[in-house]
Amino acid sequence: MILTVTLNTALDITYRVRSLRPHASHRVSEVTERPGGKGVNVARVLAALGHEVTVTGFTGGATGRVVQELLAPAPGVVDALVPVAGPTRRTVAVVDDRSGDTTQLNEPGPTITPTEWSAFQETYETLLASASAVALCGSLPPGVPVGAYAGLVRTARSFSVPVLLDTSGEPLRRGVAARPDIIKPNTDELAELTGSHDPVRATQDARRRGARAVVASLGAEGLLAVTLEGRWRAAPPTLVRGNPTGAGDSAVAGLLSGLVEHLPWPDRLARATALSAATVRAPVAGEFDRGVYEELLGSVTVTGEASAA
Repeated sequence: MILTVTLNTALDITYRVRSLRPHASHRVSEVTERPGGKGVNVARVLAALGHEVTVTGFTGGATGRVVQELLAPAPGVVDALVPVAGPTRRTVAVVDDRSGDTTQLNEPGPTITPTEWSAFQETYETLLASASAVALCGSLPPGVPVGAYAGLVRTARSFSVPVLLDTSGEPLRRGVAARPDIIKPNTDELAELTGSHDPVRATQDARRRGARAVVASLGAEGLLAVTLEGRWRAAPPTLVRGNPTGAGDSAVAGLLSGLVEHLPWPDRLARATALSAATVRAPVAGEFDRGVYEELLGSVTVTGEASAA
């Protein structure tokens, strides 16, 4: 079982409009709702790849109940969310059909009490006992300690469970110091962590800070990885246009599935890059266009070299 942690779960709402204009009224052509938050998106992609996945984190209020109702039919995904008093947040994505651009609005999430945080930690340890890998994903809701991910990384390591960390800001800085197996920042998050805007230099610096492997998302240009085994760059053969929301989460799913399947790094990166591009072509986060994925998987370019033995 692969465990995904989404401390700030969400109800993802996607609106499609013909053309998004400031200070104007818009007619929405399509509305979709999905259970969301980065780890939930990762879980759905992992399940679509054939893995058993358990989702944990927090859920609360009427929005939380909707998230759980929508999550229940998802094949291969087990709900182990921890109830809290505050309402689960909503995120709103507005897709401009004319330009293809997406505007994202993210609520902060519920305030978590010390008792609720302790209840989650107990659930987390119970789930780790049967986990083959864990992904710690996304922002922290109010009330959760800023060093929460660092503690969760150390707990996973005490269970000998490999851990992938995908967050930003101070939670990422502290989490890296706890030595996760993989971190997956984008270029902005990497620059904030290291102070360098050169992806190669910043990726190397992030690894020196504690991560065993750093996989940087370069957007449409693919992925850059610096690991114990070597360094590689993976890129899709063509620019794929569409909604980029969730593309990074699909990359995490590709990396995590490759980890538990013991794939070599070039194959993990090819899978993650193809999944990311295929998600751009899908209408909502947490889904990917399987035809695009299968088409791209064999044509992703991976360059680099393994470390000397």
